Amino acid sequence: MDQAELAKAFGAFFAVMNPFINLPIFLALTANRTPAEQRALALKVTIFAAVMSVVIMLSGSAIIAFFGITVDQFRIAGGAVLAHIAWSMLDGTGMSSHHGSDQERGHMGDLSAMAFYPLTFPMVVGPGTITTLILYAAHAQTTRDMLEVWAIVGSILLLLFVVLFFSAQIGRLMSETMRVITTRLMGLILLAISVGMIVAGVSAVFPRLVAG
Repeated sequence: MDQAELAKAFGAFFAVMNPFINLPIFLALTANRTPAEQRALALKVTIFAAVMSVVIMLSGSAIIAFFGITVDQFRIAGGAVLAHIAWSMLDGTGMSSHHGSDQERGHMGDLSAMAFYPLTFPMVVGPGTITTLILYAAHAQTTRDMLEVWAIVGSILLLLFVVLFFSAQIGRLMSETMRVITTRLMGLILLAISVGMIVAGVSAVFPRLVAG
């Protein structure tokens, strides 16, 4: 992929997996946990997210093909999902499909169960992340392209680990205004990327319609 494609891919993954947006939720869910437990959770969440990302990238295209769905059709649907998430980020409303509902987040088990649900799924690897992983894995034409996508996802997972590991310290430094600005900015970027996905999908599925 060229530099523009790499930048777009990084922007898409950073927007849907943004550790700084997920940080307040992580802090709220672990408010009664010790710093040691928070750090243990940070490691488990990162491992679970990495495993899920690998599985989705390797098998996502095969799964949608099994249901008779083409990548371009999935690109349209996925773009719509991302647009919905982006819009919720822009207007400041929560997205239960991506972060879990209040009732679901209220039922927590042990640390391992909590690390997977809802901290990994659907908070980090939610519908938006799954969609983005499948689309970029399918878009990769060469081994180098795939390695570049893996490197981008890996770098964001590493950042996720650092942010969650030092969540208490970072949480004290980030003001509410900074969180709002970050959320709105990422929402705008994600909305622009989702529009591009929808346009590309429609162009492939309905070439005559686009040609006029």
